[in-house]
Amino acid sequence: MEDCGRPAPTCFILARMIYAFGDFELDLDQAELRANGRQEALEPQVFALLAFLVEHRERLVSRDEIFENVWDGRIVSESALSSRIKSARQALGDDGQSQRFIRTVHGKGFRFVADVRVHGEGIRAGLATGGDAVSGGSLENAATGGRPSIAVLPFRVIGDAGPWATIADGLPHELINELARLRWLFVIARGSSFRLRQAEPDYCDVGRKLDVRYCLAGTVEVNGSQLLITTELVDARDATVVCSERYSGAVDDLHALRAEIRSTLLASLEIRIPLHEAADARLCVTENLDAWSAYHLGLQHIYRFNRTDNAAAAALFTRAIEQDRNFARAHAGLSFVHFQTAFLRQTNDIAGEIASARRFARQGLDLDPLDPFVNFTMGRSYWLEGDLDRALSWLERATTLSPNYAQGIYARAWTETMAGNAADGREHVDLAMRLSPLDPLHYAMLGTRGLTHILAGEFKEAVAWTERAARAPGAHVLIAMIAAVSQSLAGNETAAGNWAVNVRERSPRLNREDFFRSFPVKTPQTHERVAAALERMGF
Repeated sequence: MEDCGRPAPTCFILARMIYAFGDFELDLDQAELRANGRQEALEPQVFALLAFLVEHRERLVSRDEIFENVWDGRIVSESALSSRIKSARQALGDDGQSQRFIRTVHGKGFRFVADVRVHGEGIRAGLATGGDAVSGGSLENAATGGRPSIAVLPFRVIGDAGPWATIADGLPHELINELARLRWLFVIARGSSFRLRQAEPDYCDVGRKLDVRYCLAGTVEVNGSQLLITTELVDARDATVVCSERYSGAVDDLHALRAEIRSTLLASLEIRIPLHEAADARLCVTENLDAWSAYHLGLQHIYRFNRTDNAAAAALFTRAIEQDRNFARAHAGLSFVHFQTAFLRQTNDIAGEIASARRFARQGLDLDPLDPFVNFTMGRSYWLEGDLDRALSWLERATTLSPNYAQGIYARAWTETMAGNAADGREHVDLAMRLSPLDPLHYAMLGTRGLTHILAGEFKEAVAWTERAARAPGAHVLIAMIAAVSQSLAGNETAAGNWAVNVRERSPRLNREDFFRSFPVKTPQTHERVAAALERMGF
């Protein structure tokens, strides 16, 4: 392993990221545009458009890119884009004639042309490399704690790739755009990371120059009609490989392979980086954990679904908020804690836990309405009341903000299934499992797949899926209850009885009402079948 001179982990409080130009400040973390310190009123979509143009100011941005990133690929009219551009210019005191900030390149797109200064409160200035201002340094030093940052490097071509060599630049560019949607991760712009093109990347050097914690690199090789792409996520502090992936397919299926790489790689990073962060945070002295480290340690506890770990998670999320009250995801973490307490019936004050889950989710939304995890927790708070319509609206918003957000897709699948839409539920839960096969909620995804079969009256298939779910690592007691129901519906009363014993040993007070509060099945026929099965088992 290469020695990059990695120091022992130290812990800092995260600063806010602010772009300054003219008399204006664009505060991404607070979602505010300020003129001489005074907040300017902007519609959320106009703010998102302005932020996208500023973050990609080193180049021309096409209309298609704007539609893809600001409108999430939805088909909208040119007049809608023109209206948002006009509103952004008006907020900046600009117009279509002077174009001091936003320049129109007719027939091609737009570019933000004003000089931009990047800074964060209490953090040193960004590092300049070859005349290109690199904004990563304004958020963190690569050797410190804080919000993770990543540089996606141009991939290396092995051998003669012929006309397919452009993949080595095109795919990393697409990944930069996709990763930029993950608001918990700071992504270095293409204009900086692509300057560090090397035959053999020196990850420690890249980490120092771009002031990033992680590098994502890869190779492209063409062998006849076959295309092989490898990727690796590297900790730039010591050049250790965090994870690597290998993708192969026919060159004629390039577009399908691109889609697979984008979706699976993004979902993998959602899991791998937080796990790596948490493992590293354990090297810190507990009393000195920064907000981000405390948050990630909390995540390690929250997915174990027991009272002790739930309490530990609550304490860590609370510590994160005490150190950074603007940390939206820490508020969402507390919402998750209270959701879990209510969902698993670990208290007599269910109403109070529901109210707390909703309150912390709302606080997270006030701080960062565009964070998928925050929207996810808000949606799940409505599960607890059986309000599936409102739950689904928030979960759809979470997956719109981050189309590869596996847990959000799973939660959406669960909600659709409870509402009686087995087909959509099955499609979405299969996608969630494909995106995140190592997800800490994988057992719940398996259980949801089983529930779609119960809804469809396919009890043999339901048994196969719910047995896998109940035996999966981390599965909580309600998953065992689903397994018992599916076995009973399939006519396997002995197996059903065994699972019923397992449920009573783990939670003697669970009953039929608890099951339907946790799983508010709306289809009358399914409700009756499940109720009869629970009654046969004595619940």
